[in-house]
Amino acid sequence: QVQLVESGGGLVQPGGSLRLSCAASGSIFSSNAMGWYRQAPGKERELVALFFRGSITTYADSVKGRFTISRDVPKNMLYLQMNSLKLEDTAVYYCSLSQYGMDYWGKGTLVTVSS
Repeated sequence: QVQLVESGGGLVQPGGSLRLSCAASGSIFSSNAMGWYRQAPGKERELVALFFRGSITTYADSVKGRFTISRDVPKNMLYLQMNSLKLEDTAVYYCSLSQYGMDYWGKGTLVTVSS
């Protein structure tokens, strides 16, 4: 069993920055994929950034150059540094972990970009 807990969301002005954190606990193996997804009101959940095959990363085109995903493997922590935030980045952000055919999700943290 795996538990994921996100933190760090909040209200920020356009152009501002936030850092999201995800604490993972339980039976976690190194051969997993961990990442961030988001769901805006009225829209489907979408990939934001992902670690897979250990250290390979991928980003949604809409966040490339602005967001950075990182992880602290010994501490089972995942981070998302978000810079130059835009109104359209407003969403609930979810941490996700996939391993051995199972997908796990956190409850999400709300990011609101507003002036």
